[in-house]
Amino acid sequence: MNSPTTFETILLDLDHDVRVATVTLNRPEALNSFNRMMCEEMKAVWRIIKADELINAVVLRAAGERAFSAGLDVRSSYGQPEIVWNHEDPGELLSPKWQKMWKPVVCAVQGMCTAGALYFVNEADVVICAQGATFFDSHVSAGLVSALEPVGLMRRVGLGDTLRMALMGNDERVGAQTALRIGLVTEVVDEQDLWPRAHEIATTIAAKPPTATQGTVKAIWESLDKPYRAAMDQGLIYTRLGNPIAKAELAERNSPKQSPRIR
Repeated sequence: MNSPTTFETILLDLDHDVRVATVTLNRPEALNSFNRMMCEEMKAVWRIIKADELINAVVLRAAGERAFSAGLDVRSSYGQPEIVWNHEDPGELLSPKWQKMWKPVVCAVQGMCTAGALYFVNEADVVICAQGATFFDSHVSAGLVSALEPVGLMRRVGLGDTLRMALMGNDERVGAQTALRIGLVTEVVDEQDLWPRAHEIATTIAAKPPTATQGTVKAIWESLDKPYRAAMDQGLIYTRLGNPIAKAELAERNSPKQSPRIR
C-alpha cells in the first residue's frame, strides 16, 4: 500500500508493502538544485521516515534526465541570518545522519551531480549511478572555497581524488566508470535501469531485520568520528544492544503462522 505525502520540492512515497520510502528531488526545471524550501522539506522528510516503523530503507533519486542535482540554487537567496556566527550549513538539513535517521539510504544518480549535490551522495549508504552520470565540484570555478562537501567526499574516495575534484572545478568531470573505480559509486547501470535497480537494492535491505540494518548504519557512520579502539568498543556495545532484538525480529518473521483454532 502506497502512502503519498505532499511537498512542494520533493515527492515522497511510503510503500509499506515492501517497507521502502522513495524520496524524489522534484525541481527538474532548476536541475534539482536545492533552495531553503527544499532543505526544510528534506529535514521534514527524514523525520517522517525515521518515525515510520513500517519503513526500513530509502531510495533517494531525482526527477528529469539532465541532473541529479546542481547543488544550491544560486538564483534564489538561501536566507542566512545577518550575524555570521549564526550561519548554518544547508547540509545539516539535507542530511539523514544529522537528523539521526539510521535507515539505509540508496542514492540513484543520473546526469549531472555537482557542488552541494555531493551532500546527498556523501550521506547515502549505497550509491549507484547511470552510465551518463557525471560528478564534479564547481565551487572554485565560481570563486568559492570548497570546504564543506569535500569533508564528506574524503570519507568515500580518499584525499587525492577529493583534492583533484575540488581543485579542477568545472574543468574535469568524473564519469560513471571513474566514479566506480575510485569508490564514489558501487554500481553503474543503464539509464533505464537506474530507478528499478535502486528500488531492488532498497527492497532487499528492507527485508532484513530493521534493528540489524539500522544498528549497522549507526555503528559504521559513528565510527568515522572516533579513534579505532573507541569505535570498536562502541560497536561492541551496539552488538550487545541490537543483536537480541534483531534475532527476535528474524525469528518472528520466519515463524510459521498459527492457524486459528476451530471450536
